[in-house]
Amino acid sequence: MNITIAGSRYFGQEVFAALFGQKGVNITRVVTIAADDRLALAAKTRGVEVVVHSDPHKITAAHIADGTDLIVTAHCHARVTPDALAKARLGGIGYHPSLLPRHRGIAAIEWTIKERDTIAGGSVYHLADRMDAGPLAAQDWCFVRKDETARSLWERALAPMGLRLLTEVVVRAAETGAIPATQQQEEFATQAPMTEG
Repeated sequence: MNITIAGSRYFGQEVFAALFGQKGVNITRVVTIAADDRLALAAKTRGVEVVVHSDPHKITAAHIADGTDLIVTAHCHARVTPDALAKARLGGIGYHPSLLPRHRGIAAIEWTIKERDTIAGGSVYHLADRMDAGPLAAQDWCFVRKDETARSLWERALAPMGLRLLTEVVVRAAETGAIPATQQQEEFATQAPMTEG
């Protein structure tokens, strides 16, 4: 199965490392925000093509490698456009650090802490027209410690969870040619817009 990874930074690099060399998985291209981004550098050392997208808000079909079966986003804040998703046989998936549909948006972990949630989680979801609103492919949860910060929760639990969930979904898709899809329960949706500070 050929995949294009769109992402950046630590999490993008870690997803690349976890998927590179997995049986049945071939990373054909990486799309990222800068040539010196950690994900770009990891891809270059493994001989994987890197494309830098000039518009930080969207990734189009031109960015996706021909023959891509699945687009995987990992710390990607750009919208993957419908024409890009249509170019991949299985569309695209991403990881969101909340129990979707709770805390949709860019500051999910911050809102988990702000709302004093005692349980947090992560979701692998299908990319769709609306951000963080596509069907769910996998979810898991964890407790939130009383003294937790957004950063400590991400580093302790949610980043490792996302890495594991994305890897499991991609490997299963390589084996079966399909990705689970359960509709989100819209009545439980909340928003997590950027917080100050």
